[in-house]
Amino acid sequence: MGNLRDILDAAARGVFPPPDGRTTVLPQPSRRDAGVLSFTAHSVVFVDEDPAWVYDTLAAADCDALAASMSPRFLTALLDRTGRVAETVDALVVGSPLPGPPSLALTEIEDPDHPRVVSSRRRRDEVRVWAAQGGVVVLGRGVAGRLEVAVEVEENVRHRGLGRALVGAARHLGGGEPVWAQISPGNARSTRAFRAAGYLPVGAEALLTVRREPGVGAVSARARSSGCSHSR
Repeated sequence: MGNLRDILDAAARGVFPPPDGRTTVLPQPSRRDAGVLSFTAHSVVFVDEDPAWVYDTLAAADCDALAASMSPRFLTALLDRTGRVAETVDALVVGSPLPGPPSLALTEIEDPDHPRVVSSRRRRDEVRVWAAQGGVVVLGRGVAGRLEVAVEVEENVRHRGLGRALVGAARHLGGGEPVWAQISPGNARSTRAFRAAGYLPVGAEALLTVRREPGVGAVSARARSSGCSHSR
């Protein structure tokens, strides 16, 4: 099946892991990124832990086997095991690249100390930010180096189509690459904006991030895997 980036690249083309009810365990693509991906009847757990522990914990989740990888019981066990934290289970969507420049007028923000640049660098590399009147669009390399987008729209200009225009612009700004986004399922505004801009659902993702404490460096993850992929 390849590494995590191979799986993501294939999914962006509409080619998904086999819907065989199995779970593939892969090593983390980086120290920063660990988590769980759920596709149709196939899950991918990317974490530097013993695959046998992952499979045993999934089997003990006491729920439908197809739902086990995203069950609260399994995710809590995974967080406890790794010492990481998670915010939510996101819907994962992808937009194919579009040619030419975006129709929306944008100005790139090159200030490395801009608040949106600083906050984005906690989760992504190679961050770039563009501003429009009333909003910003952010591109950066996230999980396994995929190109990810995030947008912000000022409250006083909402419900005018700016969010849709910003996420649509990202498809022009990606240099020919697919653009990915994670959306909280309860965020109906974002869900509608990405759908209207042509992004397609891929699956669900629970991202496990390194715990940070005020004034203290990030806690390192405990590496246990051999660096090989496993499926069961």
